[in-house]
Amino acid sequence: MTTLREKKRPIAQRLVKPRPAKTVEAPYETTNLYPRETGLPMTVWAGPRGRARHDARIKVCRTRGDNMDPTNLAVVAIRPAPRVVHGPLAQNDFTAIAAWIALNEVALIDFWNGTLGGSEFAASLRRLGAPSQR
Repeated sequence: MTTLREKKRPIAQRLVKPRPAKTVEAPYETTNLYPRETGLPMTVWAGPRGRARHDARIKVCRTRGDNMDPTNLAVVAIRPAPRVVHGPLAQNDFTAIAAWIALNEVALIDFWNGTLGGSEFAASLRRLGAPSQR
């Protein structure tokens, strides 16, 4: 008679399905734009399209000043017209953001599409409230 220990049993195999990868934006892909650079009361993040399936957007820190808190932000779509797509944003802050987007739409879209590099993008931005250059 054969004991259980002598029998060769196959090793139990477990089929594990791979989880879909979460799309996480790498921090090096975005550009931090501070109030002193934009004329806005808060920090804004802009970045290239990358693997995004949506149209051009920026992220806005809802805390005023040079803060960069990714847990406290609103996402604003750039076109066809600025609109909040995620997170609450005070109306007066949205008004300023929309004006800044209108002032810099070409640069934001070119950076999103990858036709402007980071330094070119930064050089082409116009500050809200600054005198216009002719």
